[in-house]
Parts: sequence; C-alpha cells; structure tokens
Amino acid sequence: MVRRFALRLLVPAGVLALMSQSSTGRADIYKTVDADGVISFTSAPKGKGSVLVAKGQKKDKLPAFMPQDTSPERFTRYDVHIRQAATLYQIPEELVRAVIKVESDFDPRAVSKANARGLMQMIPATAERMMVTDVFDPRQNVFGGVRYLRVLANLFNGDLELTIAAYNAGEGAVMRHGGIPPYEETRMYVAKVLTYYRHYRAVSLTAR
Repeated sequence: MVRRFALRLLVPAGVLALMSQSSTGRADIYKTVDADGVISFTSAPKGKGSVLVAKGQKKDKLPAFMPQDTSPERFTRYDVHIRQAATLYQIPEELVRAVIKVESDFDPRAVSKANARGLMQMIPATAERMMVTDVFDPRQNVFGGVRYLRVLANLFNGDLELTIAAYNAGEGAVMRHGGIPPYEETRMYVAKVLTYYRHYRAVSLTAR
C-alpha cells in the first residue's frame, strides 16, 4: 500500500518553477510586485521596486564536520522552527524531526563529505533553489529543508517513501528508476528515516 501524507500545498506557479529549476549559477533572486499586486521573481532587478530575497551562494567545498553536539537539549532546541515550518508547508512535524535526526543528529554545524550542510544537510545548489541565504542558520536551514520536502511531496503525489528517497538521492534519480533508487545508501536512509518517523509519531500520540 502506498503511504501518503498531508495535503498538496498550492504554491504560486512562478515560485514553484523557481524552486524546481536546476540551479548551477550563483544568481541573486529579486522579487517585484506590479500595480495589480502580481508577484514575480527574477534573477535581475527591474527598477526601484525590486527587492533582493535571496543572494546567490558560493559553492566552495567545505571540510567535513561530523555532528559533535551530544547535549540532550539539542533535540528540543529547534522546536519552534520545526513546528512553524511543518505547519507552513503541511509536512508532518515528526517527519521533519526524523530527517534532521538522520541527517545531522541536530547539530547545525554539520558538514558532510558530499558538502551537505546544516541541520537538514542541504547542498549549496538545493539551498539556493529553496532561497536559503545562510545554510548554517538553523531557522533558514529548517525552512529550506522542509520547503524542499514539500516540493518533493508534491512531485511524488504524497508518497512518503519516494519523498524521503528523493531527499537523499535527488528527484531525478527517483524518476529515472521509477521508485527508490537501487543505492544501498538511499535504501538505508529511507529505512532509518521511517524508523525515526514512526518513533516520533508514537511519542507524539503518547503525549496527547
């Protein structure tokens, strides 16, 4: 049985296109609002009404930094950001926590060998797509990571396992293979995230 979650979130077409495009440059992103109140996004300013909403990021490789925060407080330190982002993008809060646990063990300083960074381990290109200007800022990282989960959930029609797999391997790999890619890392990743997801759900239900 296909597992689905949450409702599809309607995102303005221009914003969704901006989020979904492959980003290889370092372009800044500007927002403009015309006389009719229509919002548009562009990589070049259009007059004095343009507002810079995301600055292109350098993709320089950083040295790996394994999670080192072992304090129990880290598991609740980012509750407000997680709750707000999960509510805004209609993603289960327990799923967000599970992804953070597997990705960085709640250490916002973490950097992987693949150059993924922060709590939700966003690579620079994905961070730029999700309009994150400071990937090491916990709030920006959580909102960007959850925004990406929402994009993936929409793309895969709410299929939980495919959404998780795409977060690890990329949406292109999931589409090419027509399901969870046959990569050991991705299959283990999906299993780990699902395990924590079920754990956090059980804890949440017990607390009610």
